[in-house]
Amino acid sequence: MQRLFAFLLNSIHLFAALILIIMSLLIMGWAVYEVIASIPLKGEFIPRMLQSVGAIVISAAIIDVAQYMIEEEVFMNKELRDPREARRTLTKIIVIITIAVSIEGLVYIFKAGTESMALLIYPAWLLFVSAILIVSLGVYQKLSATIEREELTKIKM
Repeated sequence: MQRLFAFLLNSIHLFAALILIIMSLLIMGWAVYEVIASIPLKGEFIPRMLQSVGAIVISAAIIDVAQYMIEEEVFMNKELRDPREARRTLTKIIVIITIAVSIEGLVYIFKAGTESMALLIYPAWLLFVSAILIVSLGVYQKLSATIEREELTKIKM
C-alpha cells in the first residue's frame, strides 16, 4: 500500500511539473508573438518588449520550479536526512525566487521609466526585497554551515 501511495504521489508531482513546463512554454510563445505583432505599431514596441521580457523571466522561473519538482520529488528520496541536504534544497528555491524578483524589478524599472517616474517606487521595492533575500540567504548559509560542522564533530566523537 505504501509503494502504491508513493507511486501515486510521484506521478502527481511529475504531472504537475509537466503541466508547469507546458504552460511556461506557452507563455514564452505568447511573449514572442506579442513582440513580433507589435513591430509595425508605432509606440507599442518598447512597452510590449518589456512586458514580454517580464513574461519570459516568469516562465523561466516556472521551469526552474518544475525542474526542482522533478529532481527533488520524483527522482530523489523525499526525506531530508541531514542539514547539508536541507541547506542545498532551500538554497536552490531561494535562488530561483531571488533571480525572478530581481529581473522583474529591473524590467519594471525600465517600464516605469518610460511611463512615469512616480511608478519607480514599486520596482525599487522589488529590488530591495531581492537584496534582502540575498542577505538572508547568506546568513542562512553561514548558520547552517556552523550546524553542519557541529554535527560532523558529534559524529566523529
